[in-house]
Amino acid sequence: MRRILTIIDLFRVDTSNPDLMRAQMRALHNQVPLLYVILAVNSTAVAVTHLGVAPTGITLYPLAGLLSVCVVRLCLWLRRRRQPIGMAGTALKLRATLALAGILAVCFMSWSVALLQYGDAYAQAHVLFYVGNTMIACAFCLAHLRAAALLVIAVVAVPFCLHLSSFDNHVMRAIALNLLVVSGALAFVLLAYHRDFTRLIGQQVELERLSRENLRLANLDTLTELPNRRSFFASLDTAAQAAQASRGGFVVGLVDLDGFKPVNDAHGHGAGDAVLQEAARRLRAVMGNAAVVARLGGDEFGLILPGRAGATALAGTGDAICGALAAPFRLPNGGSAQIAASVGFAACPEAGYRAEVLVERADYALYYAKANRRGTAVLFTEEHERLLRTQSVIEQALRHADLPQELSLVYQPIVDVQSGRTIAFEALARWRSPELGQVSPAVFVPIAERSGLITRITAVLFGQALAAARAWPESVALSFNLSMADIASPQAAAGIVAAVKASGLAPGRVILEATETALIQDVAQAQNVLGTLKANGIAIALDDFGTGYSSLSYVHRLPLDKLKIDRSFISEITTDPASRDIVTSILGLARNLKLCCVVEGIETAEQARLLESLGCVQMQGYHFHRPMGFSDTLNYLDSEAARMIRSVQAVARQQAVA
Repeated sequence: MRRILTIIDLFRVDTSNPDLMRAQMRALHNQVPLLYVILAVNSTAVAVTHLGVAPTGITLYPLAGLLSVCVVRLCLWLRRRRQPIGMAGTALKLRATLALAGILAVCFMSWSVALLQYGDAYAQAHVLFYVGNTMIACAFCLAHLRAAALLVIAVVAVPFCLHLSSFDNHVMRAIALNLLVVSGALAFVLLAYHRDFTRLIGQQVELERLSRENLRLANLDTLTELPNRRSFFASLDTAAQAAQASRGGFVVGLVDLDGFKPVNDAHGHGAGDAVLQEAARRLRAVMGNAAVVARLGGDEFGLILPGRAGATALAGTGDAICGALAAPFRLPNGGSAQIAASVGFAACPEAGYRAEVLVERADYALYYAKANRRGTAVLFTEEHERLLRTQSVIEQALRHADLPQELSLVYQPIVDVQSGRTIAFEALARWRSPELGQVSPAVFVPIAERSGLITRITAVLFGQALAAARAWPESVALSFNLSMADIASPQAAAGIVAAVKASGLAPGRVILEATETALIQDVAQAQNVLGTLKANGIAIALDDFGTGYSSLSYVHRLPLDKLKIDRSFISEITTDPASRDIVTSILGLARNLKLCCVVEGIETAEQARLLESLGCVQMQGYHFHRPMGFSDTLNYLDSEAARMIRSVQAVARQQAVA
């Protein structure tokens, strides 16, 4: 019974495999029209051979019917070959093809049997050739639909061979046997072909699935399941081309998480990953399905907002993004983290049509937001365009500058208020360009950092500072500021160490200052670089302390010698109790960590007295002296030495009188 069911299954259309059915349909669309052409040509030829030999009712009428069916079906197949068809329609069409194959096989086999009794041996031979040749051709045309091909063979070969065997002619019987053997071999080949075809379709489907999966993974950020950088820029190119063609518009946005790295460093990468996943979910919720939200790398996300949007609408969108990302993040360890986000927008066509230009403008708006309005959204405007052009001019001037000639340093004293002595000078950069005139370090240093020129500038200025320090007394140290690039580069650190050794200056007289903002970019790398400097006897100071993120979470991990309290806490210290409390707390922290503490930005005697009463010893600011040139430092030190001598002499006279 099982074998019978297996045989019956050979003559059924397999509708359990949609991919196989689609492949069969594609193959039949190309091959079935050929089947009808072969059937029409072969049938016409055998009918012409029997004209005048067999009755007209047997030759022409069946031929006319067969040709009509062939023409109609051929036209239908040709017309529908380009039309999409669903799975239900495909299954129905395959079953219809199977049924029609069986009907046509019965018809042309019966017609052949009727013609075989007329004509001479040549005419009979033509009929035999017609049956065998047409059956084989039709079976191969239907090879991809196994049931139809086997049905044609079974319907034609078996009855026709039985009919031939009834002839009292050993030649006819031999032909019948030969045709049966060929039909059996043909059926075997078709079964093997169908098995291989089915396997091939399965492999193709798997390859297509893997290809789609690889393409998806190639364009997906696996952590957040957002589109990745590659996908973002592909979508951006498409949007830019469409906008340029239609003169339409869209908006590019860049989002950067403020304070993410301290969370990552303090709580581990698992917590950082959780924050990024939640940030991605919040961004998707804010932006909706119409916008593209992608992770560009690290803690930076990219946005593509379709359609034109005014400044007011974008401000609302930016506020929604910043508000969503400012809410506390729950961490896997049960704690929570608070971060913020800055956003830069660039609108097309106002900021341009080219994708790379729009990203550059959005990146500048983001940079402007982080530098001036951290935690908010900024739209690139004409004012930013003017600033960007100005910065481009400054960058080009820096690239072509004679740095040793154009760069210089001024020095501001750091004073020990208990002894009244200057213990160090902080070196401050100055640049006078022949084309641009005097350019503020607040302007050219960030440009140099963004353009990669800062390491060259650091090398030139550090050499000048070391040369100046050699002329000072051994009790006076040199305090020099490091850039983000210096902190991030072991090579730069090695260059600094080599410069100190080559100068002949004692490493203990060199203090290198780094800001929290620079250190926080990569705390692990900062540890390595500062550790190298510290191992060579160079002192490390943390500048602008208290203005960065999560200072206490990493300050004890860095090889520091000094904390420099930022001037923002000093300006209102005489009137604001909160400022006094903050300074008192930092002083206590420094004492507990056994670190020296320097207070910057002191402008009045009242501030100096108050800070001294709080326990501050080392101070710096306009109250003591403004930054001065190198030659002025020598005069300043001479005057200080003379003043100290006079003070000692005065004390000695008083003691002598007493």
